[in-house]
Amino acid sequence: MNTQQIQQTFLEELGLSDLPQEKQEALLVKMTEVVLKRIFVETMEKLSVSDQEAYAKMIEDQEEPEKIEAFLKEKIPDYENMVEKSVEDFKEEMKKQ
Repeated sequence: MNTQQIQQTFLEELGLSDLPQEKQEALLVKMTEVVLKRIFVETMEKLSVSDQEAYAKMIEDQEEPEKIEAFLKEKIPDYENMVEKSVEDFKEEMKKQ
């Protein structure tokens, strides 16, 4: 699930599409940042120290997102489900507010 897919999910499932475009964009940016931070924290918790270092190097070297995602999928069992669960959990929290 990429950033664009996450934002589309928020638009559809949280009823943001009725808001003015400017408000939509501002909310989407903030929501996406929160979800990405959660995914990052969970990812780092699941990686070994050496894998964290390798991941940091990939980010530093500005590796292609596809390579980084492949690395994470290799190192973290069920990575895609972890990401989807983070997005779902966040949506549920937003629906309750």
